[in-house]
Amino acid sequence: MSASGLRSGHHPPPVVTGLGVVAPTGIGVRRHWESVLAGKSGLGRITRFDPSRYPVQVAGEIPGFDAGRLVPGRLVPQTDRFTHVALIAAEAALDDARAEPRSLPEYEMAVVTASSSGGTEFGQHEMERLYQKGSSWVSAYQSIAWFYAATTGQVSIRHGMRGPCGVLCCEQAGGLEALAQSRRLLNSGSRLVLSGGTDASLCPYGLVAQMATGNLSTEDDPARAYKPFDVAASGQVPGEGGAFLVVESAASARERGVGHYGTLLGHAAGFDPPPGSGRPPVLASVIRQALANAEVGPEEVDVVFADASGVPAHDLAEARAITEVFGPGGVPVTAPKTLTGRLYAGGAALDTVTALLALTSGVVPHTAGLERQAPGCDLALVRDRPRRTDPRVAVVLARGHGGFTSALVAGRGDRTDIGQ
Repeated sequence: MSASGLRSGHHPPPVVTGLGVVAPTGIGVRRHWESVLAGKSGLGRITRFDPSRYPVQVAGEIPGFDAGRLVPGRLVPQTDRFTHVALIAAEAALDDARAEPRSLPEYEMAVVTASSSGGTEFGQHEMERLYQKGSSWVSAYQSIAWFYAATTGQVSIRHGMRGPCGVLCCEQAGGLEALAQSRRLLNSGSRLVLSGGTDASLCPYGLVAQMATGNLSTEDDPARAYKPFDVAASGQVPGEGGAFLVVESAASARERGVGHYGTLLGHAAGFDPPPGSGRPPVLASVIRQALANAEVGPEEVDVVFADASGVPAHDLAEARAITEVFGPGGVPVTAPKTLTGRLYAGGAALDTVTALLALTSGVVPHTAGLERQAPGCDLALVRDRPRRTDPRVAVVLARGHGGFTSALVAGRGDRTDIGQ
């Protein structure tokens, strides 16, 4: 039994038949993948508000995202930006999977999302109205728009998915946990699960909350603000966006006559001990458990998508864990999230999409922006340009603030095209 609660080999691994992306690297899977391969960064000076009064100046913003144009009009004033992003990514994933919810049994379709900050921007605006104009100006939708599960509810309502629905609140690790829950649901009777995560907390209230961790970079040059595993690493950069995936059983995909980007072979999760306890971080153990759950040996892994904190001590701990499992330089390691910043609830879901695209395309994307590898980070980092190595198995790592730790093992699918 692994930390995911699933017996290895007990059920055929589920497959991913559809992807949807709304991220600083672009809206749409193809645009995101083109940006990743080109090393085109989505980081820049914050424009959603004036950041001049704050020490953090740089973030990853979604280019050209217009909720009024992309989201049904009545939902825009009722929901937060993180839900707007999710509605677009979820619909794109369903389209990519050629899944028509109206043609499937409603109680056999489920929705599982990851959430971190919830509807931060919506909440900030309502607090402004409360303090500036009085309680009668506060929207009735405040009671639901801020809620962590708001996205799950809106997506399930919009697509008539009445099976088991839920939300995982594990900060940056949440996207992998949502996918793990999707595996469980498919093993217990669900036919199709719409899963992923989004975040959109680029507002003063959200930024201040993130600054409280002490992990954000105060570098005002976007090219130097987020450099994990580099000697110049100074912290992490926040971002908005995320991704959704359609996960279903291989039998369901065959019945619908669709190909798949890859299989979710294994997963494991753990929780770091409290600081000062004298106990080591759990990442190496979690990686081993995920590989065991997938029935995959370390030598069979072709690429690791790193969590890549950008905080030097966290990077060193991750590098040591990867080295402990795979050996020094034993596996190519990459972190395309240097192009987007850390998307919190959306980060691991987007990394999983990128990993599946790498497996589909036979290419390991590079980690853009690295110059000099930090001492002690004995990793075979893919730098400068993508590497065509025909990868077949990828491991995605994610760690959330407070100790959340997760690892997912994905295998190549039979789909050769990339969605829009």
